[in-house]
Amino acid sequence: MSVDETDAVEPLSAAGKPLTKRGEATRTRLLEAAEHVFAELGYHEASIVRITERAGIGLGTFYLYFDSKQAIFEALAIDLNRRVRHAMSDEMAGATTRIEAERAGFAGFFRFTAEHPALYRVVRESEYVSPGTMRLHYQRIVEGYEEGLRAAQAEGDVDPGLDPEVTAWTLMGIGELIGMRYLLWERPEGQVPRLPDGVFESVMRVVRNALAPGEERR
Repeated sequence: MSVDETDAVEPLSAAGKPLTKRGEATRTRLLEAAEHVFAELGYHEASIVRITERAGIGLGTFYLYFDSKQAIFEALAIDLNRRVRHAMSDEMAGATTRIEAERAGFAGFFRFTAEHPALYRVVRESEYVSPGTMRLHYQRIVEGYEEGLRAAQAEGDVDPGLDPEVTAWTLMGIGELIGMRYLLWERPEGQVPRLPDGVFESVMRVVRNALAPGEERR
């Protein structure tokens, strides 16, 4: 999975002006607070007041960075997307084969989503709050995924008969649903869950057999 040029866009204030280092730090604090508030309460029950209280930032300061609750919700969705893709890319950096890269990428995804359960709630609620943001979330992941699969096919690492786009969506769906089942539904209160080793290995066997050229499947 690659990190595209959209990650390099400079954070802006609500007025569209570049932020100072101090301004970027304040904006980050607001996003971190929003992550907790939206995860706990959901979009409709969350409020700007709750976000600013958790961030320890004045209500008036909020509007220097975001002009509404929807604006910070959309910014959070994009920020979570950027961070989960970075987490996966960082894990995959040392892989020498596509199967190794898949193993590392899935591990990075599961680790991130265990630590940031807000990702699930924000993405699900964005279907109704901001459909365009939801589509952007998935498209950014799939674009990098598809690119990696095409490169692996050219190198003989992945079955050349697979459609890279369909395969990318399929693998992304596997990761999302396994994470929801084992990291979100069975989340111990006050603890960061961990995907059971047996579950992870079963997922990897499915992925390996789905991607590997015919003679390498097992």
